[in-house]
Amino acid sequence: MTLRELWQTDRPTIGGWCSIPSAFSAELMGRFGFDWVCIDTQHGLIGYEQMTGMLEALNITRTPALVRVPWNSPDNIMKALDAGAHGVIVPMISTADDARAAVGAVKYPPLGTRSWGPIRASLDFPGYSAETANAETAAIVMIETREGVENLEEILSVPGVDAVYVGPMDLALAHGIEPTLNVVNDEHLALIEKILEACQRHGIVAGIHCDGINTIGRWWDLGYRMCTLASDAALLRAAATEALTAADSHPLRGGVARVPEQTTTAGYA
Repeated sequence: MTLRELWQTDRPTIGGWCSIPSAFSAELMGRFGFDWVCIDTQHGLIGYEQMTGMLEALNITRTPALVRVPWNSPDNIMKALDAGAHGVIVPMISTADDARAAVGAVKYPPLGTRSWGPIRASLDFPGYSAETANAETAAIVMIETREGVENLEEILSVPGVDAVYVGPMDLALAHGIEPTLNVVNDEHLALIEKILEACQRHGIVAGIHCDGINTIGRWWDLGYRMCTLASDAALLRAAATEALTAADSHPLRGGVARVPEQTTTAGYA
């Protein structure tokens, strides 16, 4: 099922997040059963060549693949799409002009300015054309700055914006709030609710970065429909910690409780 078909069901979707630069890691994430998987080239450790291999690996699993590009620039967006991404998540969208620039790089003329060169993107689509690509490729903008919230209505009015993805950490930082994915601050929550309400008025899919099952369920209940459950790095860390803690409980290990090192692996958004 394509990403757009998933969105049309209005059923909450579960996303996986890749920050480890590995095609095998990406393939594993695809085979686990996530509805979609995003390759993070903004804050992950992933370069262009690694991203391409990861897109190929996700293609094997038939999992819709997104790329979070490093910045809102045409070269980043077009190269990710040419490599086979089904859509891009574009960070730090603060104005309607920012949104128009992102959409323009995603869409071929006459809807945008994307240059022709779908070297991998066309392989799985007999009859691939500018029209079919424009209809299927998703332009997802991140609302995570103070200016982005202030210009929310104008941004969401830009034709071609398919979805919004909220980065709670940067959203908090921009408003002088302690950054966390487990939102407890009332002002932080109000900002997240404001973005959702605007998306619902404009008929645009609302997504948000999460840190686990409790957070994802909270945002589903609120109305968000495109939510990341966890990253490959966070899942590996959690599984390793659980296994090592169980092993440490053996009497020959002295039953010493293991205290995992505190990191922000899950909080890159």
